[in-house]
Amino acid sequence: MKLKISFKHLKHTPALDQRIKEKSEKLEKYFEGNTSVSWVCWVHGDEHWAEIKVHGPKFDFFAKAYADNMYKSLDLCIEKIERQFEKQKDIYKNRIHHSPYQTPKYQEIESRVWDEIEFQEKEREEQSA
Repeated sequence: MKLKISFKHLKHTPALDQRIKEKSEKLEKYFEGNTSVSWVCWVHGDEHWAEIKVHGPKFDFFAKAYADNMYKSLDLCIEKIERQFEKQKDIYKNRIHHSPYQTPKYQEIESRVWDEIEFQEKEREEQSA
């Protein structure tokens, strides 16, 4: 995992650096392989903003949040990005186990087709007899 941290209009402190690294390590459970995580932190007025971009081989995620202090905005960003990961994971899980042939609409169409085939076979038997 590649980690990039940028600060705008804000002093770069080791404590913030450490906190961002801890939060980024928390995300490793959601993905494996070649992934880059990019953080941008800045202050605008009284608001402390944090932005995270996670780029992987098959996905891109983005979250942005603000709060009255930087630590809260980092926590909010992580919560947002985790929700996105969970949602994507659920979609992927459901896609694997979902078969289009088990939907009620498909089963209704299939039963109509089979009824028509049976009807045609009965007509052929009656005509040949």
